[in-house]
Amino acid sequence: MTLPAQVEAKICGLSTPETVDAAVRFGARWVGFVTYPKSPRHISTDTLKMLGARVPLSVGKVGLFVDASDALIDERVAAGELDMLQLHGNETPERVADLRERLCLPVMKAIKVAAPEDVERGVAAYADVADRLMFDAAEGTLPGGNAKAFDWTILSGRTIPLPWFLAGGLTPENVAEAVRVTGARAVDVSSGVEATRGVKSIDRIQAFLERVKAL
Repeated sequence: MTLPAQVEAKICGLSTPETVDAAVRFGARWVGFVTYPKSPRHISTDTLKMLGARVPLSVGKVGLFVDASDALIDERVAAGELDMLQLHGNETPERVADLRERLCLPVMKAIKVAAPEDVERGVAAYADVADRLMFDAAEGTLPGGNAKAFDWTILSGRTIPLPWFLAGGLTPENVAEAVRVTGARAVDVSSGVEATRGVKSIDRIQAFLERVKAL
């Protein structure tokens, strides 16, 4: 399979000024901020405001939510630092459509993949209501950021009707192979650029983004 001409990268689960600055400096197209209290990457609204203010307009800011209430999502959106919502739980197509219309923000829906039919069902359910999709591994204790990859050949050769991200177990060491197999034009990493769980490594952020840039 021919590699895509350009691959975008998203660094998710950022929580400190230093790592946000590193993601921007080394070429991330997207940065992600987690709103999920059970995650070690969860940040407060005040932290979101502080970190988001450091991000230039050329870099998209994504808020990750997991079956969150309207009140919680509205609070984060009101901070004025999100360009897109990422729904990483069991949100229904109706929920996706409602948030997209009510908040006037693009929405990306994560699809958990363990078998080919998961991709087919996810695309059928969300292609008409989401702006983007994300394919992530189904395995893990958290909805995302579990350092688990799925069988990339499930996506090989598929035509997806929306722009989509590949996620799940990506690292600086395997991202080139992941893109080669899947044809992904956008990749998302969280645990793969961490020194310890929930703590990002500037060196690994740099390594990941340099590998993606080389594609």
